[in-house]
Amino acid sequence: MFRLIQRVLSRVRGDTLKLLVLAGVILLAWGTLAPVGTLVWWLSEGAEMLGLKKNQIKNLPRGVGSRRQVKKATDNSTYNNTSQSKNINCYIIFLPGVGDFSADELTPGEEIFLDSLVKVHPNCVAVKDVFPYSAANKGLGGQRFLSPLWRAADKADGWFKIADTLIKIRNLWRFAISADERYGSVYNQGIAYAVVERMNAAHPIEETNSQPLKIILIGTSGGAQVALGAASHLHDWLKAQLIVVSVGGAFDGNTGFEEVSHIYHLRGRRDWIEDITGFVFAERWSLTVASPFNQAKQQGRYTIINTGPHAHDGSEGYFGTASVGKSNVTYVELTLQTVNGLPIW
Repeated sequence: MFRLIQRVLSRVRGDTLKLLVLAGVILLAWGTLAPVGTLVWWLSEGAEMLGLKKNQIKNLPRGVGSRRQVKKATDNSTYNNTSQSKNINCYIIFLPGVGDFSADELTPGEEIFLDSLVKVHPNCVAVKDVFPYSAANKGLGGQRFLSPLWRAADKADGWFKIADTLIKIRNLWRFAISADERYGSVYNQGIAYAVVERMNAAHPIEETNSQPLKIILIGTSGGAQVALGAASHLHDWLKAQLIVVSVGGAFDGNTGFEEVSHIYHLRGRRDWIEDITGFVFAERWSLTVASPFNQAKQQGRYTIINTGPHAHDGSEGYFGTASVGKSNVTYVELTLQTVNGLPIW
């Protein structure tokens, strides 16, 4: 092992080694400063938004005995074609993976997936514009200081396409904040507020409804962790049945499991990435029998479903548009069939 390390170091010595060391230092510094944005948001906007500053009385997205509409109205809604239904009692909240640049840049496969769900389940409305890697629900292009860097990384092509790794690393730190016991509550509260706000924009949340409200949080990759993080606050604010569908998702074993009625974890045979958090987080280990994750398993509220030959992402990922083998079924259609077969509708 020692010889192998020596061999690797000998090959990357000189300027290459210096570059790797510099990149490692920047990465560690980046992670250390990652919570600062969340705390700044809380101090400048979060407390004010939730009515906690003096002389700033605003409605909380909270209903005591009934569901109340949140602050923003529906005049900015982009879902007018679905909001005409009078029988909406189901909201599908989609939280994308760590490779996303903003909430309004879903892949073609993700668009097909959500549009098909709404078509099959007309009592549901899809909420597509929540960016799970910003407590303020702002895409990376809306960040003043670093927006040129993020835009360049997002539009990079050819060999420079590797620059989009910066976006994934940046979003992974937000994933870590959501799972962090110190900062997670504040961060997840911001995401939960954005979820309720965009739910209300997609279709007004009615104060009274004869049908029980159902919220289906569909998270892929790191979006599954943020979905579970937001669930604890949504449970307090809204009288609704909360269901989390993890599509190749990554998550700890502590956040949100006690608040949701059921968690369905979908995984493909070729997706090795979704296994990583099962090793990283001790709450996911079978030895920690008292963890919320293991308690949910024992109570039958956590179900693993194998989706088939999916990879984690790309054209053969869960939302890929390539055909499965020689069949006429695409990978996203295979995912859609699995989700439609869940006993949640």
